[in-house]
Amino acid sequence: MDAGNKNLLKIIYGDCTLGIWGNAGKKVFHYIFSYQTGGLESLCIDGKEWIYRTPKPAFWRALTDNDRGNKFGLKSGMWMSADLFMDCVEITVTVDGKEGPLPIAPVNNRFGHEERAKEVLVTFLYETITYPKTNVKVSYKVGVGGKISVKAEYEGKKGLPELPVFGIRFIMPAKAEGYSYEGLSGETYPDRKAGGEKGIFHVEGLPVTPYLVPQDCGMHMDTKWVEIRRRQVLDNLAKDKDLFCLKFSALNEPFAFSCLPYTAQELENALHQEELPIIRRTVLCIFGAVRGVGGIDSWGADVEESYRVYGDKDICFSFEIMP
Repeated sequence: MDAGNKNLLKIIYGDCTLGIWGNAGKKVFHYIFSYQTGGLESLCIDGKEWIYRTPKPAFWRALTDNDRGNKFGLKSGMWMSADLFMDCVEITVTVDGKEGPLPIAPVNNRFGHEERAKEVLVTFLYETITYPKTNVKVSYKVGVGGKISVKAEYEGKKGLPELPVFGIRFIMPAKAEGYSYEGLSGETYPDRKAGGEKGIFHVEGLPVTPYLVPQDCGMHMDTKWVEIRRRQVLDNLAKDKDLFCLKFSALNEPFAFSCLPYTAQELENALHQEELPIIRRTVLCIFGAVRGVGGIDSWGADVEESYRVYGDKDICFSFEIMP
């Protein structure tokens, strides 16, 4: 094998998956994209797995007291169903700028075990179950060194209600030790940013605001990057308990994020704090659009127009995952 090829990405064309292997300095990474689940199925760096469920577009955040007061859930509740159920209708794989037929069996039989490339682009097109339906395209571009550039594009459609959020949800296998980020201090929303100070902040654990009725919390606006710190793995035989990290960085524009131990649906389903499940996972949501919280004169007052996410408007944002 040519010595130069060792620095390229190694591609494994499976019957139902596409594997990408390589080195990022001293770190070894192995990514798996699934044609069956429709997304990134494994993100393994130095033997540590970061994916518990295939990341998918996120359209829902748990209702706040103010959302309930202005009956936002009744107006836009279809987005919670769309958040849970979506159909991956198209997948494309482009290797070094060349797109061919989807390399599933028997097409993948033409490839050997030493396939190499400088860049791989995998794109998933999802169709929502809303009425009317619309599409979301999520693309993952992997380059030499293992950096993943992620781009999410929502297609606005006339007749769709306002969205609570639009982003991508990553569910990680175990509870994080905490996270660090560069952005605004504290909890912020589009219409609640004035009190936030710019800087780099470190958060221990996965704090959930102890509202009497569980609801959305922990939102951070105008973020340049966020780094998740973990120590736990699912392998009970693992002896290595050292801290390991994964970084998500904004590309063109800052993003918003929340890092909680629960999904939006788990928060939505609990009427009191004691009804929340035992903490097992880390739920990181990277958002390109977030609805404000409103409630200017009282809880129940609607959100001002400039802080709403309209269903008929296109949304596009991007970020990088750094091994």
